[in-house]
Amino acid sequence: MFRDGQQPIGSGTGDNRATDLGGRSSQFRDMFKESALQGQYRNLHWMGTFDDYLNVATSNPSVTANAFQRMHTMITSYGQESYTRGGREYIRFKFFDDPLGGGQDAVYGLDDRLMKLVQFFESAAKGYGMQKRLFLMLGPVGSSKSTVARLLKRGIEQYSLTEQGAVYTLGFAESPVRGSTQEATRQNLTNLSKDSITWSPMNVEPLSLIPPSFRPRMIDLLNEGRKAGQPRVQINGGLDPLTRFHLQELLSQYGGDFDKVLDHVVVKRFVISEEDRTGITTFQPKDPKSQDSTELTGEINYRKLAIYGSDSDPRAFSYDGELCRANRGVAEFIEVLKLEREFLYELLTATQERVIKPKKSPQTEIDLVLLGHTNEAEYEKLQNDRFQEALRDRSLKIDIPYVLTLSDEKRIYEKDFTSEKVGRHLAPHTIDVAAMFAVCSRLDEPKKSGMTLLQKMRLYNGEAVAGYTEQTVREIQDEAPREGHRGISPRFIQDSLAACLVRDASEARRFISPFMLLNVLRERLPENPHITSNEELKRMLAVLDTVEKEYKDIVKKEVQLAIAGDVRALETMGHKYVENISAYQRKQRVENRLTKNLEEPDEKFMRSVEEKIGISAGAKDDFRREVLQTIGGIAASGRRFNPLDSERLREALEKKLFEDTKDTIQITQFVSVVQDEEQQQRFDMLKDRLIKRFGYNDDSATEALKFVASYMAR
Repeated sequence: MFRDGQQPIGSGTGDNRATDLGGRSSQFRDMFKESALQGQYRNLHWMGTFDDYLNVATSNPSVTANAFQRMHTMITSYGQESYTRGGREYIRFKFFDDPLGGGQDAVYGLDDRLMKLVQFFESAAKGYGMQKRLFLMLGPVGSSKSTVARLLKRGIEQYSLTEQGAVYTLGFAESPVRGSTQEATRQNLTNLSKDSITWSPMNVEPLSLIPPSFRPRMIDLLNEGRKAGQPRVQINGGLDPLTRFHLQELLSQYGGDFDKVLDHVVVKRFVISEEDRTGITTFQPKDPKSQDSTELTGEINYRKLAIYGSDSDPRAFSYDGELCRANRGVAEFIEVLKLEREFLYELLTATQERVIKPKKSPQTEIDLVLLGHTNEAEYEKLQNDRFQEALRDRSLKIDIPYVLTLSDEKRIYEKDFTSEKVGRHLAPHTIDVAAMFAVCSRLDEPKKSGMTLLQKMRLYNGEAVAGYTEQTVREIQDEAPREGHRGISPRFIQDSLAACLVRDASEARRFISPFMLLNVLRERLPENPHITSNEELKRMLAVLDTVEKEYKDIVKKEVQLAIAGDVRALETMGHKYVENISAYQRKQRVENRLTKNLEEPDEKFMRSVEEKIGISAGAKDDFRREVLQTIGGIAASGRRFNPLDSERLREALEKKLFEDTKDTIQITQFVSVVQDEEQQQRFDMLKDRLIKRFGYNDDSATEALKFVASYMAR
């Protein structure tokens, strides 16, 4: 029985709801049928005869590309851009901006290393020998090795969904598929059941069916009429043992009539997928007692052995090894050099010969990218192991160090730590301080006399530093080839930023500041497991001190600019300075605006401005001429000169105005808890300038002002 007001499903208002849902379901189905996604699904589930595939291959030769060609074309299909930094030319491949993942896995600051990786792929794609190498990415922990591998796997997976990157394989049907008419053939394909087709377990290329001795003639036929430079159909690789077995069985059945064998061939499109272990596999070391080389090459299927009776029968073998499943795509080896020696021998054969030797089976050709990554400690062991000389010789080492450019290091943290994402205000320079400390920790001490660590950081970042040229940058880079292989990892910085977020709630409730981050870094450095000596800890703390001093100088300057933030006062002072130096150069007098009397140029005033930016008495004439020449150039172009347009002059004027007004504003009184109304108004005025000009919020502006006030009070 139902209680009052309740109704059985399908009656009353429930029936109306069901009708409404049914209508929406129908709308969804109709909408999906008309969508581009439905067409893509149909394309991805294409199935046809061998003749159909020949038509596909001749109209779109890229489907016959090998794994290296597919990888290289995939990367370059996203475009690239060239730029110059430190006098060196670089190419930025846009694929590594992670367009597929919305930039979450974007790799920054490693363009020179990624250029090398792409060049290796290009060489391998052209068959210059690098296809017979293990691509080995080497670097310190947290240096983006796994990220690069993840991008490549995701990229090739997505590329296989496109027409350009489509991949096909073959199988044999129990009965002939090709009929006397196209309609009969289509009907035969439609009637095929899943169990009536034996697919290639390694997803071999359908054209691999063509006997090697006949391939040159077949290639000429399929490429007939193609002009030089146009994509060409190619035939790569061989058959796996099971496919070869069924081919031989059918040849025996038809007395060697290859044409009738082709009637049984079914071709399908498949998608490279890490989830399905199709064309992508990932292998990592485990307990040696529970792991053997069959995980790479497959093993005997004992259930099927009972059926077929021989452990050398290909039908009694499970082609589930990582190298079998990765065929036509990419196999990733995590911490590859930690593998047991027997694994490395299998890997050596796969690398050099492009074949694997499954147990009780013949050698089998493979077509895949072998991509490994490991840390430097393991690579040093390999270098010292004379038994692994062959593997060293067959490895292409791609160094993946830490980032050494400040702007790129900042972008790493800005992906996850913005005010919007963390739900709190990030005070100005918080990410800058994090990136400065990370980069400086990775740099060698400059060998150039007089160069500081911060100057070296700025030069690497492409900034102009007085006294140094692009040639200097190239020289100091060449002097330190191992820079970036030690220092603080991005993970440590990210963890420290996260620690700021979960710190004392009352302290971090509204904002995170560089001061807070510096304190957390100082507390956490002794706990860093990668700092293994007191000397290294002292060096890291010294670098942190350098960065802290730099930040304090920055915040002092910003408060100074806030105090000197009266633009009209700056312009008035600037025009007065220009008027005086102009009269000085012409040996003329200046009219006093109050008394209207002509007076000598105010040397004391001019020097008070110039001294603020370190212009000595001996250099004053050169500086004054420089300013007047700038004015003349602007006037010649028909524009009106504004003293604030000159960066050096503006800096001098701001410092001068700060000195003139700081006593009036009495910033040191802001340290006091008790403030009168006038002091509070001045304090609020400065906060407002910091907020509007530099991006502070109320709390972080207060912190900055109180720091400068306490500094000046000392």
